[in-house]
Amino acid sequence: MHTVWKGSIQFGLVHIPVKLHTATENKDIKMRQLHKKCHTPISYEKRCRHCEEAVEADDIVKAYEYAKNKFVVIEAEELEQFRKDNEDKAVQILDFVQLEEVDPIYFDRSYFLAPGDGGSKAYALLQRALADSKKIGIGKIIIRAKEHLAIVRTYGNALMMETIYFPDEVRKLADVPNLPEAPKVEEKELKTALLLIDQLTSEFDPESYTDEYREQLFDLIEQKKQGNKMVVSEPKEAERDTNVTDLMSALEASLERTKPKRKKAAASKRKTATKKNA
Repeated sequence: MHTVWKGSIQFGLVHIPVKLHTATENKDIKMRQLHKKCHTPISYEKRCRHCEEAVEADDIVKAYEYAKNKFVVIEAEELEQFRKDNEDKAVQILDFVQLEEVDPIYFDRSYFLAPGDGGSKAYALLQRALADSKKIGIGKIIIRAKEHLAIVRTYGNALMMETIYFPDEVRKLADVPNLPEAPKVEEKELKTALLLIDQLTSEFDPESYTDEYREQLFDLIEQKKQGNKMVVSEPKEAERDTNVTDLMSALEASLERTKPKRKKAAASKRKTATKKNA
């Protein structure tokens, strides 16, 4: 597993050498763009519209556009020096809080933390302390020239780091258009919705969810590779629209769909109980 960052975690006087590994990966099926006429991959070159010529990487500088067509140029050496001045390769845990206090909207990317050389004992200490206290650590880290707010938490018998957005990076709810100020909810509709939620409640099992779109797209690609004809399958009856237009009817229809499975499960439990009592 590739190491994306090396440094340390510090809380109090405890210093823990760690390595950072990306915990997730995007498994989207990536498509290339081809010329329809000859199926040659399309290439993209960087061009200057003013000079009307291709531009090499060495001829490009970075700049901040502070107004329309007005820029402040930042040299590569200035960026590198600024990065070095701010990157101390240590994550200082500033606070410990409850995980429930951090709204999921703040979460960005997940990383596994592995102990560095000589850091196993201190690593295990922090992991156990966080697990027993049911707390998470809040700190800051610089990755690829950008400072991130981050949390350190337990994951199984290991530690994880989640980069999270700063408050000013999360857009304000008040800026969302067309939100109702005081939505009216009928009591009967609410009770039915709560009943539906109760019937569909189960323990979270991430293994039970799959990316069906990606699987179907990959199957199509495999069929084309093997020269098979394309087939179009009709949706299952349960997947068809119910043509229910009002909220109450939609809730009741959803309840009806869940009843058969729930009844069978309940009947199975009663049979098992009867056998045990016999």
